[in-house]
Amino acid sequence: MRILMPLPDRDFDVTEVAVPWQMLTEAGHEVVIATERGGVTPVGDPRLLDGVLFGRLGAESEPKQFYRRMVADPRFRGAVAWQDLVAADYDGLLLAGGHARGMRQYLGSAVLQLKVAEFWRLGRPVAAICHGPLLLARAQDPATGRSVLHGRRTTCLPKYLERTAYLLTAWRLGRYYRTYPAYVEDEVTAVLASASDFQRGPRTLSQRGTATDHRPAFIVEDGNYLSARWPGDAYLFAGRFLTMVEKTARA
Repeated sequence: MRILMPLPDRDFDVTEVAVPWQMLTEAGHEVVIATERGGVTPVGDPRLLDGVLFGRLGAESEPKQFYRRMVADPRFRGAVAWQDLVAADYDGLLLAGGHARGMRQYLGSAVLQLKVAEFWRLGRPVAAICHGPLLLARAQDPATGRSVLHGRRTTCLPKYLERTAYLLTAWRLGRYYRTYPAYVEDEVTAVLASASDFQRGPRTLSQRGTATDHRPAFIVEDGNYLSARWPGDAYLFAGRFLTMVEKTARA
């Protein structure tokens, strides 16, 4: 199976990319990286590797190991340009997140939003985590003029998590944790058919799921669409997406 993972040139979330990459490639699937111009090796947010503040708030040790393995892999290249993507060439689409300024290249791309909408219409598995649902919120169904998320259930980065991270670090890092003036949750919920279609999940500030313990994690599955909130959900998110992709292959 071929899984498409578009990325910005820099600043994507280390965990939200490296954990799915590891699990999907380990299972024998091809993960195709696409960047804006193609031919670019994307780079994760360096603060998440070194520690956001006083060596803390970054990625955990295992996802960092996965990241180092991933960026050293010759297959991790943005060989495909967003404008050249053909949706039907892929069996699944994974939209990772990240909050640093470089993410705007990816989240704000009209070209990528168009390609995401084209893939969505195929009805194949789509997974989005953290800021990833913003791409879907901004991608419009040409038949209705509405977001492709209209009428679907979803989660995303909760407002309380985004606000808390900002308030804890603003004195040192400014608006590092505020990608846009609007909160992710506010922009996503604004395009939904009903307020009840947004699912925030249990409140959490620090507990993260792992490969062997999914209790702190939360995901929302609605047909072919899977969403999650933050890096703490990455293992459950990646595992469930892998199941969705392989189930589709057997159908």
